[in-house]
Amino acid sequence: MSTLAEIQEAVAMLSAEDKKALSLWLGSQTDPELGPEDEERLLRSLDEAIRDIDAGQGVPIENVRTLVRSWAAK
Repeated sequence: MSTLAEIQEAVAMLSAEDKKALSLWLGSQTDPELGPEDEERLLRSLDEAIRDIDAGQGVPIENVRTLVRSWAAK
């Protein structure tokens, strides 16, 4: 898929849910870069998540998907 027409055709075949997810992803690609404080906060959060997973405190992926869908719907 390399032309805009091909992409538009493919997008037309997506479900409404997938179109919304694609829209959110595309929006995230054009947002300004994180500032230094935001980047530091994100990295600390990721470090904490890694420690939780290593300690066996993870969350089932389906629960994560449900939460992300609910956040995206807002």
